[in-house]
Amino acid sequence: MQQGIAAEHTGQDTAKSSEPATPVEAVAAAGSVRAKDYAILLKPRVMSLVVFTAIVGLLLAPGSVSVADALLAIFCVALGAGASGSINMWYDRDIDSQMARTQNRPIPAGRLKPAHALWLGIALSIVSVVVMTLAINPVASVLLAITIAFYVFIYTIWLKRRTPQNIVIGGAAGAFPPMIGWAVVSGSVTIESLILFLIIFMWTPPHFWALALYRCGDYEKAGIPMMPVVAGIRATKIQILVYSVLLAPTTLLPVMVGMSGWIYFSTAVLLNIALLYHAWRVWRDPSDPITNPGSTARPMFFFSIFYLFLVFVSLLVDNVLFFPI
Repeated sequence: MQQGIAAEHTGQDTAKSSEPATPVEAVAAAGSVRAKDYAILLKPRVMSLVVFTAIVGLLLAPGSVSVADALLAIFCVALGAGASGSINMWYDRDIDSQMARTQNRPIPAGRLKPAHALWLGIALSIVSVVVMTLAINPVASVLLAITIAFYVFIYTIWLKRRTPQNIVIGGAAGAFPPMIGWAVVSGSVTIESLILFLIIFMWTPPHFWALALYRCGDYEKAGIPMMPVVAGIRATKIQILVYSVLLAPTTLLPVMVGMSGWIYFSTAVLLNIALLYHAWRVWRDPSDPITNPGSTARPMFFFSIFYLFLVFVSLLVDNVLFFPI
């Protein structure tokens, strides 16, 4: 269709389209590409999940804050998540260049200098924590600082290249955001916010090990000791099943403490049945997830994202339409 439209243009239009870009147009195009690369440094997909769970924590917490404070707090969480991603890309630039799914990132592809990512991450870290301290409250600020530090120093620098338990322990970094959102409103850490933390913490291993199964070749090439590389594919499948079984009762803790009712309970039960089915299929699948990535590991990885999203959405819905058990 676009070709047909182009064919209707006049000769003058065609001549114009073949003319070289002006210096101003070239600079604008380069600036657009550069801005996109800086955005990629912030890991927008990871950031979106962090922001979403932080919002859920904020909305579930008892009490209230102004819309302006809520938006500012979520903005600080987004900045903190982006800062962590940028520093992670700076530190992991060597292994990113060896993995198919990461080699086109701005640094290994040569579009941005490593120092740019490092200083951007440092600057955003400072800004996010300072603003959260001055504008919101110190508890939320401390939790945000811990989240950034945990992801950068504990997961990225210490664990990721040393142990197959990198995801188990390092997963705590991704579990803090709902606690931050909760603390924005309540100014405290409570059993309810710890439960939100625990749900994400237990969800992380089966989620990322499913990814590691069908990306095993990449991780092995880069020398990252992910579970399939170190313990083998069969052992990883067992771990996925075990953690999925442990995750199921963990998601029912909100019901046990009176935090949610029938709507959440029913949704969580159905989601856990589906997740366990995926984990069972992965465990039973005799095919090699590297040569046959579409078999069971890849579908489980993508379902696990949908699973966590619906768990937290159902918590919100139940909070509005509460039917106690």
